[in-house]
Amino acid sequence: MGSEDILQLQDLIDYKFNNKDLLLQALTHSSFCNEQMLDRPADYERLEFLGDAVLEAISSRYLFDLYPEKKEGELSKIRASMVCEPSLAFCARDLRLGSFLRLGKGEDMTGGRERDSIIADVMEAIIGAIFLDSGFDEASRFIHRFILSDLDEKKLFFDSKSTLQEEVAKNLKKTLEYVTEEETGAGNEKIFKSVVLIGGDKVSEGRGRSKKASQQEAAYNALLKIRKV
Repeated sequence: MGSEDILQLQDLIDYKFNNKDLLLQALTHSSFCNEQMLDRPADYERLEFLGDAVLEAISSRYLFDLYPEKKEGELSKIRASMVCEPSLAFCARDLRLGSFLRLGKGEDMTGGRERDSIIADVMEAIIGAIFLDSGFDEASRFIHRFILSDLDEKKLFFDSKSTLQEEVAKNLKKTLEYVTEEETGAGNEKIFKSVVLIGGDKVSEGRGRSKKASQQEAAYNALLKIRKV
């Protein structure tokens, strides 16, 4: 990863590191360390641990202030959906974090740059790195801008299947069906392609590493299309 890549990523996340080694560590997967024979602490896992704690604290305070009428159980449920692996991966893709990762060749060839579990962890590692580099306020600013923003759109994505079901039943009064059209890859590297059929007509498609994920994306794309009509 060159200096130009570092500058580009810092522009994307709107934060300039004082200690750029922290940013490199946040982007380094254990497979890269193994291939380069680096010490394991050079990977992002410790930063991910720290970032997870910072994210939980800041998102908890945000929801506490945003929903003064909600009880603990409701707040916990909302927080869990906001900071779950798919949600963080969604945010990471907006920042194109996958293209900046330092991966081992094998991990790279098997799709590691787009794997939810990896890019979600890197998102938390970057939070941990910013926290160590500048403290709580800068970490909070990053989280509010890139994770806690556009919650309505993110909620639409994660509730897409149930929202689409309601939309079709209430307004369109047609049948709704999901069909898995394609499976590529093998084992943990499978990619599924699903389509949404409304009234028997193909409306949208989506891809994911599980049938559920591909259906979720297809439903989200169908909602965007329906609401533009």
